[in-house]
Amino acid sequence: MATKTAEQRRTEARRAYDAYIQECPTRHLLDRISDKWVSLLLNALADGPRRYSDLSRIVTGVSQKMLTQSLRSMERDGLVSRTVTAAVPVRVDYELTTLGRTLLPVMQAIKAWAETHIEDVLTARDTYDNSATESA
Repeated sequence: MATKTAEQRRTEARRAYDAYIQECPTRHLLDRISDKWVSLLLNALADGPRRYSDLSRIVTGVSQKMLTQSLRSMERDGLVSRTVTAAVPVRVDYELTTLGRTLLPVMQAIKAWAETHIEDVLTARDTYDNSATESA
């Protein structure tokens, strides 16, 4: 049996989509879907198409620039579709694609977990911070 070089092993790992390998494209996808704005926008689109202005009202705190960038990246990745309707003013709607809908249950679960366990996390942070200052 022939021995493989490290480069050959990395190349095979990339082909197998191993997110632990730096060059693997799945790592880039994980970066994208773990972005807070992407996560919140996916959840905001759960009930159906929404206009750009609706999304900016629902997801408070997102700048116009970040909202636009996030929606464009989600569209590029095939998670949302963008529909432009000729009107005055022009109407732009965003909707989850079939692929985006497959990701939705995961994102809804993460959002629900965060909302359910935030008190536990805040308590753990306080405990950690207090013990860190006491030992300093």
